[in-house]
Amino acid sequence: MELKKSPKADLESKRSIFIQIGLVISLGVTLLAFEWTARVEQASSLGSVVQQAVEDEIIPITRQEEVKPPPPPPPPKVVEVLTIVDDDTEIEDELDIDDTEADDNTVIDVAPVIQQEAEEEEESEVFFIVENMPEFPGGELALRKFIANAIKYPVIAQENGIQGKVYVNFVVDKDGTVTQARIARGVDQSLDKEALRVVNTLPRWKPGMQRGKPVKVSYTVPISFVLQ
Repeated sequence: MELKKSPKADLESKRSIFIQIGLVISLGVTLLAFEWTARVEQASSLGSVVQQAVEDEIIPITRQEEVKPPPPPPPPKVVEVLTIVDDDTEIEDELDIDDTEADDNTVIDVAPVIQQEAEEEEESEVFFIVENMPEFPGGELALRKFIANAIKYPVIAQENGIQGKVYVNFVVDKDGTVTQARIARGVDQSLDKEALRVVNTLPRWKPGMQRGKPVKVSYTVPISFVLQ
């Protein structure tokens, strides 16, 4: 009896379809394997940090050896020489001792004390502040009038418009004369020269007094030069 297959049961006609389905399934599984990522689960704790004890480094303390100086040489030995003589030997060298005690007839020369240097130092000393300051005849107002009348404004300073205040320092001597005039603070050479000229023409002052004695006193006068 011959077996006959039903055309519906023949799978050879569907072979190509099965092959395509298998290729699609295998390709999909391969792609899924490449795209698969593992998720990180949330950690319950971050762990603990263990602190490691670090030993302190001990630095050895070194000290340079002191170089002691060599000991001083021993002092030279003194050899004492004893000369033994007989009791009957006469000693020619006798020690003469002068009598230094003073009696009523002793004359002592004493040099006189010279006070000349001290007196010269007192005379040359210049005071700045004394009990009674030196005074111009007629007072401060008379001094200003004298300077104003004696001043001659230099022509060079007038032409150049130079003006200002010149301070002149001088010493009032024991007899009241004005000496050692100098410029303490100047303005211009021509004005300074004129101020010195006027101060050197000042008459005698009443000298300054210290402990009832006239002394040298330093004094400063300002002279103003003003253009009208």
